[in-house]
Amino acid sequence: MSARFRVGAVALLVLGLAAAGWVWVVPLAMERLVRNVLLDNPEILIEAVNVLRLRDEADLAARRLDALEEFGRDLRDNAAVPVFGNSDGDVTVVEFLDYRCQYCRQFHPQVAAILAADPGVRLVYRNFPLLGPESTIAARASVAAARQDPARFPAFHDALMDFRGGMDESTILRLAADAGYDSDLLAIDMADPDIDAVLETNFLFAAALGLDGTPAFVIGDAVVPGYVDAAEILRLVRASREDCRTC
Repeated sequence: MSARFRVGAVALLVLGLAAAGWVWVVPLAMERLVRNVLLDNPEILIEAVNVLRLRDEADLAARRLDALEEFGRDLRDNAAVPVFGNSDGDVTVVEFLDYRCQYCRQFHPQVAAILAADPGVRLVYRNFPLLGPESTIAARASVAAARQDPARFPAFHDALMDFRGGMDESTILRLAADAGYDSDLLAIDMADPDIDAVLETNFLFAAALGLDGTPAFVIGDAVVPGYVDAAEILRLVRASREDCRTC
């Protein structure tokens, strides 16, 4: 006798008792029924968890698609965020990053390979500092540097990604100076309230997309939380070219 059949049969019995006026029996009978069936058939719990997980994943995917339809263009196209690769590329890859995130650093060397393999890729960085005050300082410096001198920004970005150790403001300004920036001017620009708005917007985008860690990527309609390699990014780029509802 299958677990479902047993549940159904006993449930009918319990309902019959209730209809006959034996209401006091129902809670105890149901409790024993459920306990015995689950103990005899623990796979029911696994099946239920899997059903809930698939339902949650489907709901999240739908919410993400709705969010991209609402603000996808603003996410991909904004003069205040740094752009690498082909500025006129036909596919935009958005990366949410934190300069202190080890997985962001692990992904960073693959950027050159992605851009070389597909010259149509436009890579947009969205600073998403989650790992404390030093992450926020680095993010502010990144936004300020990209606005101040876009041509020097790639060298500064690489320096931030490659640096190992504490990233206090003096260290970050030294890295900026090594990349050719006027560190005094950059320190002033880092305090611009407009940068607060840029970072707040990035956090709002991330929240709407259900992102709570870095790195995370948006490629066409696809939202990818967590680390992936260059091959997967390029696969999603090709898929986006073929079909993108929110581009």
